[in-house]
Amino acid sequence: MDELLAEYVVIKALEDGVTIIGLTRGDATRFHHSEKLDKGEVMIAQFTSNTSAIKVRGKADIQTRHGVIKSGKE
Repeated sequence: MDELLAEYVVIKALEDGVTIIGLTRGDATRFHHSEKLDKGEVMIAQFTSNTSAIKVRGKADIQTRHGVIKSGKE
């Protein structure tokens, strides 16, 4: 996979303590990295040959090339 062409997502925390977890690619999906964001903080994440999924726990706006998704309880 060409790392420069991999999909990016932008995650903006709408509350303190939003958790972002990177999940591995392969036979067994595992957690490989996590970050905590406070309200207003932004993280830009990328899908790579090692990262197949990104889990967001808490209230956040997640921007992708497909649009904006809101996570967390309404």
